[in-house]
Amino acid sequence: MGDSLVGGIRRGPIVEILAILATGSALAVAGTMALAAPTGSIASRSTIGRTWPIAEPDALAEIEAKVSTLPSDMSKAFGPREKWTALKAAPLGVASADRVRSVVPFYTLDFDITLPDGKTLYPKGFTFNPLTYVKLPQRLVVVHPRDLGWALHNARASDFILLSALGSQNGDAIDLSEKTGRPIFILEERVKQRLGLTVAPVIVEQSGTRLVLTEYGPKSRAITTAAKGATR
Repeated sequence: MGDSLVGGIRRGPIVEILAILATGSALAVAGTMALAAPTGSIASRSTIGRTWPIAEPDALAEIEAKVSTLPSDMSKAFGPREKWTALKAAPLGVASADRVRSVVPFYTLDFDITLPDGKTLYPKGFTFNPLTYVKLPQRLVVVHPRDLGWALHNARASDFILLSALGSQNGDAIDLSEKTGRPIFILEERVKQRLGLTVAPVIVEQSGTRLVLTEYGPKSRAITTAAKGATR
């Protein structure tokens, strides 16, 4: 059971950072809130009118209740972890040379966003750039399992490290996290497509209203590895 929970966590935090880039509904909500929120609404809040207690059950309590019904050994129900489709990373090619490029993650609404009175706020087909309204505080360091050492050396403490597949090499994010003492995440296909990723290693970071993708070829990886060895 522990493995299944950790497996979910391996995807959870990255959704927190990339939901605005990777999921349509989150994009729409984030953009709409940013566009519609009046100036100073976050700085000062007050209660106007009647209020009611939250009727929905506590989310954590629901999760705990569900977990209590699961078998203690999930491997018997789902088989060996290396065969779990939920832990399969999206594949990327190998960077053959250093390259820097940028991506603007435009998003087009696939539904109308309306106000309570039925008035259309943003119509289906409205296109916007989420990075106009949000700031991604972390960089994403995307590597194949064989380059994890390179990622650990180059990643900042706040960066997220994501594993991509290379042929039959998928890597076990749970096992590698336990061995390195650092959270390792899985590159999902929707994130790969949303960010325009094609090769690894690559570091993704926001610059203004664009995403800058810095790809590292064999020479740069070798220089970094050699420098690391020289400092030991």
